[in-house]
Amino acid sequence: MAPGSKVVTDYLRASGLEEDLNALGFDLVGYGCTTCIGNSGPLPEPISKAINDNDLVAVSVLSGNRNFEGRVSPDCRANYLASPPLVVAYAIKGTVRSDLVNDPIGTGRNGEPVYLRDIWPSNEEIRQLIDAHVHSDMFRSRYGDVYQGDERWRAIEVTGGETYAWPAGSTYLANPPYFTGMTMEPNAPGDIERARALALFGDSITTDHISPAGAIKPDSPAGRFLLDRQVSRGEFNSYGARRGNHEVMMRGTFANIRIRNRMLDNVEGGFTRYAPTGETMPIYDAAMHYKHDGRPLVILAGKEYGTGSSRDWAAKGTVLLGVRAVIAESFERIHRSNLVGMGVLPLQFREGENAESLGLDGSEKFSVSGVAELKPRQDVEVVARRQDKSEFTFTARCRIDTYNELEYFRAGGILPYVLRRLAAQ
Repeated sequence: MAPGSKVVTDYLRASGLEEDLNALGFDLVGYGCTTCIGNSGPLPEPISKAINDNDLVAVSVLSGNRNFEGRVSPDCRANYLASPPLVVAYAIKGTVRSDLVNDPIGTGRNGEPVYLRDIWPSNEEIRQLIDAHVHSDMFRSRYGDVYQGDERWRAIEVTGGETYAWPAGSTYLANPPYFTGMTMEPNAPGDIERARALALFGDSITTDHISPAGAIKPDSPAGRFLLDRQVSRGEFNSYGARRGNHEVMMRGTFANIRIRNRMLDNVEGGFTRYAPTGETMPIYDAAMHYKHDGRPLVILAGKEYGTGSSRDWAAKGTVLLGVRAVIAESFERIHRSNLVGMGVLPLQFREGENAESLGLDGSEKFSVSGVAELKPRQDVEVVARRQDKSEFTFTARCRIDTYNELEYFRAGGILPYVLRRLAAQ
């Protein structure tokens, strides 16, 4: 169990429910974003090995608010959200391949089948427990000194000063490069010339696919970065906990273990093909090679690109990898806006067209001219140059939707836009 408040523990204990839940294997592991964010810890090694050796579709049932692939556990391919009582019921049953309405969830001591309806509490039972064991003084006791923190919090040394002194060598906090080289007058966004496709994705790529918030794998670019800085595997924490360090987060961009790049056959995870050599490598590594080559990048995608949580790092990580444009069948509203806010150009295929129908496989080089003169929602011509040096042109819709967004885009993103306005006052 990972309740959001210590008060929950208090009233579970007072009502006697904690003892019953413990007997079923539901023990307290912490508070707040634990299981939901992938911090529940690994499965026992024999279970993990059996799942992976036999290519099983293991399932989690949780009462959190996210069911992204690979987030609760890298061993669980399917994740179902349910109310806490249903989580307990499925745990007792031991499988999701059952009809809990009509099938028994177990057998009682008398040998008779026990159904969900037999253990489901009535509203009156719940009301009586609340009246007897949930009191306002519990909340006052737990939160009366909440802003004082515990001994460890109070022991943290602070430097003082009007501006933050970035700690050298910290793997949690680092000065991000969003303002590096910024001038008071923004440079007009340049044309996109012969950009390589960093990845070709299908439909419903979520922000958790783009920027996972869960566990960091030791053999991933982010894991190698931490190991190189003497961070032990047990101290990796999660991407979500290290979102204050751009070096970790950009290495985690497109690193979801369940993402599939259609430029590669039968490969799962954040990998791509580096075009100059044909080598398969992590997406981050390829992006850094392209950066060294001076080559801009684009992402090709299907419908509902960026669906799911509104996650700023899904756009931040994209731009830090050197992606200039995302060409998709459609965009989730907030992620499209976030891309513009980071200076990345969202382009939408015409209705009825997509990468597959146009014959795009990610091996092409893409060019878009007139970027500095773009207007909201105008049609633009994208030139794709194939490996045989032949070219063809397709039309895409500029998904900078408003003139305010256009100002942000021309400024290089909303962060430099705001900073310039503040500096000019």
